[in-house]
Amino acid sequence: MTRLFVIEDTDLMRESLEETLRRAGYEVTGFASAPEALEAARRDPPDLAICDLKLPRMSGLEALDELRRTVPEAPVIMITAHATVQTAVDAMKRGAFDYVTKPFEPAEIEVLVRRALEHRALVAENEALRAELQRRLPQADLVGASPALAAVRERIARVATAEGTVLVSGESGTGKEVVARAIHEASPRAARPFLCVNCAALSAGLLESELFGHEKGAFTGADRLRKGRFELADGGTLLLDEVSEIDPGLQAKLLRVLQERCFERVGSSLSRRSDVRIVATTNRDLEAEVRAGRFRQDLFFRLNVLPILLPPLRARLDDLPALVEHLLRRFGGEAAIARLEASPDLWRLLRSYDWPGNVRELGNVMERALVLAPAGKIRPADLAGWLKSASRTEALSVEMPMMTLEEMEKAMIRAALERAGGNRQRTAEALGIAERTLRDKIKRWELR
Repeated sequence: MTRLFVIEDTDLMRESLEETLRRAGYEVTGFASAPEALEAARRDPPDLAICDLKLPRMSGLEALDELRRTVPEAPVIMITAHATVQTAVDAMKRGAFDYVTKPFEPAEIEVLVRRALEHRALVAENEALRAELQRRLPQADLVGASPALAAVRERIARVATAEGTVLVSGESGTGKEVVARAIHEASPRAARPFLCVNCAALSAGLLESELFGHEKGAFTGADRLRKGRFELADGGTLLLDEVSEIDPGLQAKLLRVLQERCFERVGSSLSRRSDVRIVATTNRDLEAEVRAGRFRQDLFFRLNVLPILLPPLRARLDDLPALVEHLLRRFGGEAAIARLEASPDLWRLLRSYDWPGNVRELGNVMERALVLAPAGKIRPADLAGWLKSASRTEALSVEMPMMTLEEMEKAMIRAALERAGGNRQRTAEALGIAERTLRDKIKRWELR
């Protein structure tokens, strides 16, 4: 049962609050002074505290400070019969959830308590989700001491405190999203939202709605108003993942948002402002895309203010031991590290492979080894079968005498599909293209 503290020196008021909150289904303990309540909080922390501003022996604001130190996750509601603007400001600055003036109706305090507890639950859920996300993210991409990775870390530190748009380029699996998150968390916006949009996964219409939101009735199926990512990320960071896949028509709308910091929801003519920092990622050469006419040059210049190029794993093979240890620890703890037979043959094997899937592929191999390798040591022979190809070129090798470019592309995609067992995600990663692009080509050429 949810436990509440009521700290109030007036007996009638304290008992009335206790009765009201017990009827609402809470377990309530009342205290006539703050020191008593603080001692009890240290022994058995409450879920929420209601504290009078005027108390004997210790003021309500002093009690608020101590409660925030003792039970930082518990919301504190301040009550008083002597409200002033300054006391309200002081209470909120010191971390009070809200402030209510006597006299008040029982229903008013019930609603306030319910709101505060819902807020606490949302904060706890957000922290849990953040921790789970951090656990799931391929954090190993930033593990290692190679000069190439050290240069990336230095660039992250430099751009994090700036406000310019960041363009993170690199092959699939190098950790572009991890870098984007590291930039956000080292920036002054760290306490605000970090949201991500996968530009390759959505059609132009859906992506526009995802970015800018839509009004109810804006299109078939729009049965309610929906806020877009630019609105939801206000004050924080918005990651445009695989920005090269954005439809040309939508590129113009995105350019306007970057220039003017305002946008309209789909189905609305009302302009809304948004203070969002953009981090964009791409696994393509955007300058080449501009030359080919597939990407707007003005949008490229707007995005490429602070560029970061991530090296592929084959360019930092000295990081392999640290990466392998980190990944094994993440997947199975210290016991997993002990299972690896870290022999010269193992490192020769891992270094001889060019890792077309980069750190993501290395993570897959390590996780697979923990599950599928025979009990006991993980030996080089257990990994060799999964590393048969020494390079992406060999992996996709096909006979292509006197072929047109389109025929060569079809042959390479067909070979990659066969090697990946028909798995389109792995095929797209191996080819270095977006899954949506692969899907379109398969449909156009009727590849199976």
